[in-house]
Amino acid sequence: MSFPDAQAFALSLADTLMVSIVIFRAGDGTHSVVPAPEYDGDEDEIVSEIDPFAP
Repeated sequence: MSFPDAQAFALSLADTLMVSIVIFRAGDGTHSVVPAPEYDGDEDEIVSEIDPFAP
């Protein structure tokens, strides 16, 4: 998915699940999102992290 779509999806997930969400670049150049505790990929591929508890 595109970065704007991934960011909107990540914001929605973070607000709903109340967990940090990682936006990362997949191998094919698209973006994807996953809860931070479940991300086990390369740290260099992380584009952004959304924390619902951050001010």
